[in-house]
This record gives sequence, C-alpha cells and structure tokens, in this order.
Amino acid sequence: MIEVKHLSKEFGEDTKVLNDIDLHIKKNEVVAIIGPSGTGKSTLLRCLNYLCEPTKGVIRIGDTEIDAEHHSRAQIRKLRQHSAMVFQNYNLFKNKTALQNVMEALVTVHKVPKQEAQARAEELLKKVGMYDRKDFYPAKLSGGQQQRVGIARAMAVNPDVLLFDEPTSALDPELVGEVLQTIKALAEENTTMILVTHEIRFARNVATRVLFMEGGKIAADGTPEEIIDHPENPRLKQFLNFIEK
Repeated sequence: MIEVKHLSKEFGEDTKVLNDIDLHIKKNEVVAIIGPSGTGKSTLLRCLNYLCEPTKGVIRIGDTEIDAEHHSRAQIRKLRQHSAMVFQNYNLFKNKTALQNVMEALVTVHKVPKQEAQARAEELLKKVGMYDRKDFYPAKLSGGQQQRVGIARAMAVNPDVLLFDEPTSALDPELVGEVLQTIKALAEENTTMILVTHEIRFARNVATRVLFMEGGKIAADGTPEEIIDHPENPRLKQFLNFIEK
C-alpha cells in the first residue's frame, strides 16, 4: 500500500537526515519506528505526507505516486488525501470545541454536509471515549484527552493510513496509558498505522512490524520478536539496553 524508493532529505549541504531509504508497507500493517533522537524518524513520517518535502526519492501511497524532484501542488494534495497525522503536541484549534475540531476537515475540505459531519464526529468521539467532552474547548481538556480528540480528528477523514508522530511524548506519564489504549484499539481493527514512538513495550505488544532507524537509514526491520526480543544489530542492542535501564 505504501512504497518509498531512494528517499533522502537534506537540510543544507552538510546535514543529511534521511539517506536513500527504501520501504514497503502493506495494508493493515502496524509499523512502529524506533531509534535514538535525531536519526530521522519524525522526518521520514512527515515526508510521507509532504509536511516535510524530501530532497529526492519517490513515495507512493495507494494509487498516488510523487517524485520529489518533479511534482506539482496538485500531486501533493492528492497524496495527502491518503493519510492523516496525529501530532505530538495535539495541534487542536483552540477556539473550537472537541466536536468542532473533529468536524472541521470534513466540512471545510471534504464538503460533507454539517449534519452528516456532526454525526460522524460524535461517533468517533464515542470511539475514543471523548463523547462526554464533545462541547469542551482544548483548554479544558487534559493532554491525554486532547490527544484522543486528535486521533478522532485524524480518523474522521477515513485515511488509508494513520501517521502518529510520537503521540505520547508531550504527555505526563499518568496520561500515556489512555492514549496508548486508544491506539491499541485501532490496531485491533486492522487500521494501517505508522507510529514513531519511544514506548518500546507498546511497540512490542501492538506493532506487527518494527523499524529501527540509525543515521538516517533503516538499520533493522522485522517483527517485534526479531527486533525487540532478539536483536542482532549491535547498535540496536545498545539502544534497547539503554531504554530498558
């Protein structure tokens, strides 16, 4: 469903964040991307929907393919229609209620009638356990509650793939569980997902596949058992030992 070929991202001449990445992801896979900070995990995720524009390489999601060196704005818009991002800092509209946040893209971008959009948004807020807070503004919600609204908002546009950029990194430890439980429920429904995460135990329990990134490359790729329980890559072993301590 997702194909990445020779993807690279450079910031200036001296900083290569992604280095010639090839990647294939099948429908219904839940892929966790782990690794030290600064190794290109979030950049890879953001390149998939062109929030960060690659320097070179080809990305295909579903029936849309785009070449970093030869593309149009229309192609970028079409590519973005296949995915939805859940950000680490929620990015909710502060002047809109939880319900209005989930409805926004449906009404303004997809031109769904308001009544239909509201019904869809209410259904999704129930799904993430936030229906009783539907009329609350973000300032009245905890970080975990805001993130669950963010997940509902991403699901509203019915994307082919959900992209999670460290969805728990901005949360207090006691709020992490409620967000991870919401993501786990989506995984059990065979939702295609790619998650950048530092939650190694969660990756082991929920992901069908784990990628380890190091130096702008995918240094290891396999099942949770292969990557987390029985790592062979020396740098991966070192990283996991440090995390587990």
